[in-house]
Amino acid sequence: MKIKSMAHVAALLAGLLLGLPAWSQAYPAKPVTIIVPYQAGQGTDVAARLFAEQLTKALGQQFIIDNKPGAGGNIGTAAAARSAGDGYTLLMGTVATQTMNEFLYSSVGYDSDKDFAPVILVGMLPMVISANPSFAPSTIPELVTAAKAQPDKLNIALPSTTARIVFELLKTRTGAPLFGVPYKGSATAMTEVMGGQVQLTIDTATASRGHVQSGKLKALAITTLKSSELLPGVKSVAEQGFPGFEVTAWNAIYAPRGTPKAIVDRLNAEVAKILAQPETRQRLMQLGFEPAGGSPEALAAYEKQERAKWGPLIKAAGLKGD
Repeated sequence: MKIKSMAHVAALLAGLLLGLPAWSQAYPAKPVTIIVPYQAGQGTDVAARLFAEQLTKALGQQFIIDNKPGAGGNIGTAAAARSAGDGYTLLMGTVATQTMNEFLYSSVGYDSDKDFAPVILVGMLPMVISANPSFAPSTIPELVTAAKAQPDKLNIALPSTTARIVFELLKTRTGAPLFGVPYKGSATAMTEVMGGQVQLTIDTATASRGHVQSGKLKALAITTLKSSELLPGVKSVAEQGFPGFEVTAWNAIYAPRGTPKAIVDRLNAEVAKILAQPETRQRLMQLGFEPAGGSPEALAAYEKQERAKWGPLIKAAGLKGD
C-alpha cells in the first residue's frame, strides 16, 4: 500500500510539472485587450495596431486595441494599472506615461515602476521639428534667428508630452523665444500647421514622415543625435550646431503587475519573433519607427535610466501637466 501511495503521489507531481508548460502554452485562451492611452492615429496607436495584428496571427486569439486618451496618457495607463494581472489586458506604454508624467502631474493615478511588469521595448520614435512649407526658415539656426527677431510670435504646436520636452530643451539650448501651443493630439495639430494657422509643430517621425514626404510639411530637424534613415537628408538638431541634443520617444508593451512570468516571457518571445521578421522591420521603418527589442529586464533598466534623465529636466523647467 505504501509503495502504491508513493507511486500515486509521484504521478500527481509529474502531472503537475508537465502541466505548467502546457498552461503557459494555452495562453491566450480568449481575446486580449491592448490599451492605448492616446487618440487613434498617433504614433503609439499605429504601433499598437501593427503588433495587435501580428500577435493575433501568431497566437490565434484576437488582440484588440482600446483607445483611452486623456491627461497626457494618464487615464488609459491608470486603467491598465487597475486591470487584472492575468495577461488579458496589456498597455502600449510610452516614454511619457512610464518616465515623464510622474514629474509633470501631482497625481497620475498609477505608479509606473510598481504597477507594471515590463514586457518588451518595441520601437524608438525620433521627434521631428517641422513647419508649414511657406515658413521661410529651413534650418534650426534660421529658426533661432527668426524667433529672436519676433520674440514669442512664432507658434509651435505641441501635441504630446514628449513634444513639450523637445520644445523646452530647444528653447534652453538655442535661446529661441518660441511660443508653445498645446494640442490634445497629432491630427488637429498637423491640420492647423498644414493649413497655416500655426507655423511649426514638434511630433514623432510616425506622425510627420508622410506629410514631409508629400511636401505638406517641411522638416527642419530630427531629434536623434545623428541623421536618421527615417528621414533622409534631414539633419539632426545636434548636427546643426547644438551637440548632444537628443530626445527620442519610445513605445513598449507592459502588463499589469502580478501577471505570471510565464505569460510575460511568452509575450516577449512572440513580439521578439515579430520584430525579427524583415517585413515587420520594413513596415516599422515605413511608419517612422526604429525597431527595438530586448528582454523584460532590459526594458526595466532602460525605463529607470530614462526616468533619471527626464525628471531633473522637467523639474528645472517647472513644467506642469495640463
